[in-house]
Amino acid sequence: MDNVRVDENEEAHKGRDETAKERADRRWTELLQELRVAQTGVQILFGFLLAVVFQPRFATLADSDKTIYVVTVLLGSATAAALIGPVCHHRLLTGRNLKPETVVWASRLTLLGLVLLFCTMCSALLLIMRVALHNTLALWLVGGMALWSFTCWFVIPVLAVARSDGRNGNEDGE
Repeated sequence: MDNVRVDENEEAHKGRDETAKERADRRWTELLQELRVAQTGVQILFGFLLAVVFQPRFATLADSDKTIYVVTVLLGSATAAALIGPVCHHRLLTGRNLKPETVVWASRLTLLGLVLLFCTMCSALLLIMRVALHNTLALWLVGGMALWSFTCWFVIPVLAVARSDGRNGNEDGE
C-alpha cells in the first residue's frame, strides 16, 4: 500500500502525487527546516538565560524577579527539550519503518515546543522589562508583545485555515 500511488480522487484531495512514504519523507524534511530555525533561537536565548545567574547584579534582584528568572530558565529548558525531542525520536526509530508515526509525534512535540517558546519569551521579556523599567509599564509592554507574538504565531495561521473553508483539503491528512 505504501508504494502504491494515490488514486486520482485522493490525489485531488491531497494535492500531491506521492506515496505515504514519500509524503512522510517530505513532511519530515519540512519539519527539520522549521526545527532548525526554532532550535537556533531557543539555544541562543537559553544560553543567555544560563549566564544571567552568574552576573554580579543577579544578587541584587528582588525575590519576585529571581522567581521569574527560575521560571524562565525552566521554561527555556522545557522548550529546548521539546524542540530537540523530534531529533531523538527520529534517531531512535530510524530503520523501523515508522516514519509516518515519527512525523506525527515530531510535529506534536514541535508545536508544544513553540507554545513553550512563546511562554519562555514572555517570561524573559517580563524579567527584562521589570529590571529595566523598575516595574513601570512592564506588564503592559509584555502583554502587548505577547498579544503580537500570539497573533503572528497562532491567530493568523488559524484564520488562514478558517478562511480556506476546506477548499484545499488537508494535504497531510492531519
